[in-house]
Amino acid sequence: MPRIDIAERAGVGLDGRERPTEDRVVITDNTAVVLDGATEQREGLPSGGWYSRRLAERLETLLRGRPDEDLTTLLSASIDAVAAEEGLTPRCSPSSTVAMVRWGSEYVEALVLADSPVVAFTAHGPEVLLDDRLDRLRAAGLLRTRADVDRLRNSEGGFWVAEAVPEAATQALRRRWSRGDVEAAVLATDGVSAGIDTYRVLDWPDVLRLSRKNGADAVLDVVRDAEVADADCRRWPRSKRHDDQALVVVDFTVDQGVIRVKP
Repeated sequence: MPRIDIAERAGVGLDGRERPTEDRVVITDNTAVVLDGATEQREGLPSGGWYSRRLAERLETLLRGRPDEDLTTLLSASIDAVAAEEGLTPRCSPSSTVAMVRWGSEYVEALVLADSPVVAFTAHGPEVLLDDRLDRLRAAGLLRTRADVDRLRNSEGGFWVAEAVPEAATQALRRRWSRGDVEAAVLATDGVSAGIDTYRVLDWPDVLRLSRKNGADAVLDVVRDAEVADADCRRWPRSKRHDDQALVVVDFTVDQGVIRVKP
């Protein structure tokens, strides 16, 4: 088993108060998964953390029971099962991002649905698998109201996320590499990737170097330090001073098992 370094840290809610993380991490013998439950603001609905936990449980069961089945098929079945069990309604239910990496003796493959990226480190440099459809809609000014978000969620021309529409899994981005071409892979929620894409206090090679030297939790420290220095959210406008953070580093150059830090 490759060396798998996991770090997680809870952020704060929209009210600025501490609360449990809504991110989830699943590790099996050949797969790593990161989910980020979306902060839910609609009255009467369960939290994004509740949904990401339920989806993580279902995904783990299927990944362990059917470890070689197509990732899209497993994700679709998991979304469908949670929706059926909990009576969820399309576009009116909590949701979660999904990032998955699976490896075998000959390949490494990745799946990304919504804005939790996967980065594969190859001889040609880091290759980032990022679903930016939601960001593009925001930049185009198409998500001004809650009604806009609800209308465009899991719709053609909109954005796709794990929720109550199993077909969303077929809209996930996929990538596959030869095992020998990948030295490491990183999965991150946007509470971590903001440090690279928005704050620019790190780049992806920095993430790998720092995690190898000081552990994945050290990467979270760098991102949090940047946010503390911008406590009033003026330099980097954001809805929460600190988002939840989850980072998984899968290092194929070392056979060491799982290391987990969860403050």
